[in-house]
Amino acid sequence: MQVTLRVVADNPDRSMAASALLLTRPECQSRRFAAGLECERVVISPVIRVELREAGPLPPDIADIIFTSENAIAGAGAGRRAWCVGDRTAAAARAAGYEARSAGGDAGSLVALILQEAGDGPFLHLRGAHTRGDVAARLQAAGLNVAERVVYDQIAQPLTPEARRLLAEPGRVVVPLFSPRSAGLLAAQLGDVQARLLPVAISAATAAEWRSLRPGPVIVSEAPDAAAMRVACQSALSAGGAP
Repeated sequence: MQVTLRVVADNPDRSMAASALLLTRPECQSRRFAAGLECERVVISPVIRVELREAGPLPPDIADIIFTSENAIAGAGAGRRAWCVGDRTAAAARAAGYEARSAGGDAGSLVALILQEAGDGPFLHLRGAHTRGDVAARLQAAGLNVAERVVYDQIAQPLTPEARRLLAEPGRVVVPLFSPRSAGLLAAQLGDVQARLLPVAISAATAAEWRSLRPGPVIVSEAPDAAAMRVACQSALSAGGAP
């Protein structure tokens, strides 16, 4: 699907014509992220398609569920605790009936939160087929009873024709990178582009994956969450935001 949004700055004297925004998360998440950003042109071209699996019911004897993505939230949450990687995932878990706690944005913080506050379990980590952070393995190594279940796939997608046209044009294109895998999938597709890319990574690991395929400067968000990414991207969209 080819999607173009236009988000116009509140200040009509501010020229944003030099910058565009290329969003590669699934469309719903990309639209949500774009809301509130000041940018003349936003192109959405997901590099991953989320496809849910038939996961079956949650085990009745497991009250503690671990979520490292809102895409994994499934099952009846009532009477269960959800240990969530970030605020957005925690909000989605609460909406599904879970008593949710947020670790604030990354796998390391999630592991620390569970070790400090959650007890011995048992736990079930509902996750995608591709995951980073080794959450279950790290908790198991600490002596906790943790099982895993893959509940969705992340299927690689090619860039849309509209995204390729954007990259073939001269000009600045800010590219938010929300995970190491999506950064790698995007970088591997690019080849030679005419656009001047300004990558903005949610974490050092994501920046490292991008640089392994496209060496050069990367802006790294001050925190691994959407709010900090918006700040970093808005800075990059401005005239002084180049890395």
